Amino acid sequence: MTSPDKPAASNVSSASVSGASPEGPDGPDSPDGDAKAVTEAALFEAFGGLRGMVETVLPGLLFVTIFTINQDLHTSAIAALAVSLLLVVVRLIRRDTVKHAFSGVFGVAFGVVFAMMTGNAKDFYLPGMLYTLGLSLAYIITTLAGVPLIGLILGPVFKENLSWRTRNPGRKTAYAKASWAWGLILLAKCAILFPLYLWADTTQLGWVLITLKIPPFLLAVYLTWVFLAKAPPPIDVFAEMEAEEEAERARKAAAVTTPNGPTSHRRER
Repeated sequence: MTSPDKPAASNVSSASVSGASPEGPDGPDSPDGDAKAVTEAALFEAFGGLRGMVETVLPGLLFVTIFTINQDLHTSAIAALAVSLLLVVVRLIRRDTVKHAFSGVFGVAFGVVFAMMTGNAKDFYLPGMLYTLGLSLAYIITTLAGVPLIGLILGPVFKENLSWRTRNPGRKTAYAKASWAWGLILLAKCAILFPLYLWADTTQLGWVLITLKIPPFLLAVYLTWVFLAKAPPPIDVFAEMEAEEEAERARKAAAVTTPNGPTSHRRER
């Protein structure tokens, strides 16, 4: 893996994904090592890596810090939104992936608008809490429906798309376990935050929410890594399509150049 912010999952060869290793099963590039490395890189790519976590925490941390000091909703909200926009600008200048930074801006913007409309500083956190609740239910419901959400998220990253649903039952099981983990962890987080939203003040809710930002996320990512590292390797459907196209081109070329082919037959006539 090259960097938490620029994982190498998309650049890993199909041989590595399939577990092929020239150094044998006990070497550093063993099948198990390859699978774990690819899974780790894919998870960083999908969930934003270290910088993505910082971008997720920083606006809310700034909001609750300023509000704790001066109890001013407007100053706190504007500061949180400004730092979110700054993070996007930094990514644009460095020509990095901006999807995680943009999602952070939208989340903060919804919180700012909601809090300004109601005049209640606690409502800055409510859209994010509702999103977390909806996401936890999405993980659980899609898993019960046989299409676990983690598989839909990570399938394109692993270049397997939806092949795991019918062609790779071991990976489907791993995705189901991971989705259950995400759903239940986020649901437990909501079970803590929503009562606090009703009973605690803005400062208490904000600091608890900041505290619960990273640890549940890291636990869910770790469990996903464990489940997928033990699962069968993904089926690279893109490589399969390229191989089929190459085989088709070879068949057409053979049909043209063979002595008994259509071109030679027409020339003889």
